[in-house]
Amino acid sequence: MLVAFSVAPSGAADSQGSVHDAVAAAVRIVRESGLPNHTDSMFTTIEGDWDEVFAVIKAATEAVSAFGPRVSLVLKADIRPGHTGELTGKLERLETALDA
Repeated sequence: MLVAFSVAPSGAADSQGSVHDAVAAAVRIVRESGLPNHTDSMFTTIEGDWDEVFAVIKAATEAVSAFGPRVSLVLKADIRPGHTGELTGKLERLETALDA
């Protein structure tokens, strides 16, 4: 499965309204997990089975909770049993279609 998620503290931004330190704590958890992942300006996408992906998301959410009393978590999942490598596979198929 692929899960794209965004996690940030609510009401705990720095003086410029940024939550980058809290987000960095979450992304660090994801990267240390060893699961395939990709971070862009809006979401971090992680690939694996249900239990391992959600364990990482839970740990990332807990890391962000250290930055404020409330946390916002947004999730979008693509659950496709029996498929791996979709973090890059979907993009490769898209590029092939665009080149056609």
